[in-house]
Amino acid sequence: MSRTSLETIELIIRTMAEVAFENRAYFCELDGVVGDGDFGNSLATGFEAITVTNWDKLDRSSPGNFLKAVAMTFMGNVGGVSGSVWGTAFLRAGVKAGDKQELTMDDVHEMLWAAIEGMKQRGKSDLGDKTLLDAFVPAVEAFEKTIQNGGSTLDALREAAVVARAKTEEIKPWQAKRGRASYTGERSCNTYDAGSIAIAMIAERLVEVWEAEQQLAT
Repeated sequence: MSRTSLETIELIIRTMAEVAFENRAYFCELDGVVGDGDFGNSLATGFEAITVTNWDKLDRSSPGNFLKAVAMTFMGNVGGVSGSVWGTAFLRAGVKAGDKQELTMDDVHEMLWAAIEGMKQRGKSDLGDKTLLDAFVPAVEAFEKTIQNGGSTLDALREAAVVARAKTEEIKPWQAKRGRASYTGERSCNTYDAGSIAIAMIAERLVEVWEAEQQLAT
């Protein structure tokens, strides 16, 4: 089953939304241990605005413009750090995509790294701060490496999901250095970072979606 680049991005956004909707309470629970407990609500609110309220209104003239519209919608409906960080990620990816109608895998890699840099700058965070970057960056690296070694998109997603999930456990003992969790000092040790868990769960769901589509195609 062949999809256009725009259709693929639509599928990814819808999948992210499903994870956000289904785990709204869980993400709030995780975030509430040492944070303000609103992460799940913020994520679900943003994706509801995108996939429910405004889905048919989003600019689909190119994949890049679609991602920019997603970004503006997310940031326009979600305040605080979540709105700016996730919105910036979509925006930077959209800008990097430019006006291309079809994206190569090299384009995808560049878009992912642009999203990461945007998140770092907007969140004033980096690897080691116990944020979603500690799962997202290694997952993107694993995805890219698998593709470079001749693996399929499904292979790459599987590797990314495994790495992302492993990182959520690796960083659990760490002390948070960014966000409200950082205000709690050592209390943030031995707690899960909600953003990193979300990244892992999104990656795992994308694997399920790609596997299901591959089965339908055979």
